[in-house]
Amino acid sequence: MEKYIYEVGDVVTLKKQHPCGSKEWEILRVGADFRLKCMGCAHQIMIPRKLVEKNTRDLRKKA
Repeated sequence: MEKYIYEVGDVVTLKKQHPCGSKEWEILRVGADFRLKCMGCAHQIMIPRKLVEKNTRDLRKKA
């Protein structure tokens, strides 16, 4: 299992897609919980770090 270093501004691809159809999320906050913004519809969610780490498929670093 690959370990990722998560930082604000990175884009993470998760296993399951959001109802809008996008699987990509921008990281807005890092800590015990992550705040993620859907790249498709801009919906924001708070999700525990453990779930993000478990469901991450890919991580794109900010430019």
